[in-house]
Amino acid sequence: MSVVHVGLIGAGVISDTYLKNLKSFPDLRVDMVADLDVARAEAQASRYGVPASGSVRELLERPGIELVVNLTVPGAHVEVGLAALESGKHVWAEKPLALDRPSARKLLDRAHELGLRVASAPDTVLGAGLQTARRAIEAGRIGEPLTALALFQSPGPESWHPAPEFLFRAGGGPLLDMGPYYLTELVHLLGPVRRVTATGGRARETRVIGSGPRSGTAFAVEVATTVSALLEFERGGSAQAMFSFDSALPRSVFEITGTLGTAVLPDPNRFDGRTVLHLPDRIELAPEGHSASRGTGVLEMARAIRSGRPERASGALAFHVLDAMQSIEESIADGRPVLLQSTVEVPPPLAPDWDPYARTLQGP
Repeated sequence: MSVVHVGLIGAGVISDTYLKNLKSFPDLRVDMVADLDVARAEAQASRYGVPASGSVRELLERPGIELVVNLTVPGAHVEVGLAALESGKHVWAEKPLALDRPSARKLLDRAHELGLRVASAPDTVLGAGLQTARRAIEAGRIGEPLTALALFQSPGPESWHPAPEFLFRAGGGPLLDMGPYYLTELVHLLGPVRRVTATGGRARETRVIGSGPRSGTAFAVEVATTVSALLEFERGGSAQAMFSFDSALPRSVFEITGTLGTAVLPDPNRFDGRTVLHLPDRIELAPEGHSASRGTGVLEMARAIRSGRPERASGALAFHVLDAMQSIEESIADGRPVLLQSTVEVPPPLAPDWDPYARTLQGP
C-alpha cells in the first residue's frame, strides 16, 4: 500500500507544528501548502521543504493529493471542508469541526454520500500521555471511574497571538478553543455525554492585542470568556469543567476519580506527560509510549484509510463534542439543563507499541 499524499490549507501560526510533524512521518507525503495569502503559503512550503504552494483552488485541483489538512479559521472550516470533499479528497479539520450542528452535519453527510472521510482535531487524545492514562484507567487501576474534574484557566491568548480576534468571536472563546481537548478526553474515558448544565459570562467587553505589528489594538469580545459546566454521561458518572480566559493564574487540571483511587492526567492540550495514580496505599507513575505531536491524527487517519478501518479521531466524535459545547452554550443562554442530540461510539485505544515514525506504507 502506498503512502498517503497530503495537502495543507492555511499557512498560519499552527501550520508550523503541523508541517514539522507531518514531514517527519514516513507514511505521509506533504505535496502542497495553500493559503489565501499565496506569499505566506510559499514561505511555509519553502521553510519545510514542501514541493509546491499556491491558492486553495490550485491545491484542490492538484492531482495526487488524497487528504486535505484544513487549518483555516473556525468560520471557514465547513466551507473549505466541503470544497475539499467535492474535489474528491478526504478532510482532516482543525477544531472545532464547525460552528454549529447543522453545518457540521452537512459536512459529515456529504462525506458519507461521496464515500470520503472527515476527521478532526484534537488529536492530543492519541498522544502517549493520554493514551497511557486511558490504558491505566481501562485496566482498572483506579477502579470504576465515577467523576472527573477538568479545569483550564488563563488570562487569554491576546497577549501572545498577533491576530487573536477570531478567538473571541463565535467559534472561539475558551469553550470552543480549549474545550475540545478536555471534552474529547472525557468522552474517551467516561463515554458519550448525556446532559449538561452550565453558566458563563465575560469579564470585559474589549481586549487589547499584546504582540506583533498590531500590538495595542483594541477589539470587541463577543463570547463568554469563562464557562462552568456539569456534564452527565450516558453510562453514569459526571464531570465538572471550567474553561476561562479571565484568570491571572494559568493552570490546567484533569483528574478522574474512581472507586479505588484518583488518576491525575497530563495537560489535555499536550501529547506527552505522565499520569500519576493516587491509590490508598501508594502513588504510582504510569509508563509512557510515543511522543509525536499535532498531526498524529492525520497519520492515524491515513493508516486507517489504507487499512479500511475507521479512524479514531472521527468526524462523529468531533460532532458529539461540538454537540456538547453547543448544549453548554444553550444551557448558559436558557438557564436550564440541556440533553444532547447525539451519541457516539468511543474508539479503541492505540496499541501500546503504536509508532508514528515507523514505515507501514510503501511506495512513492
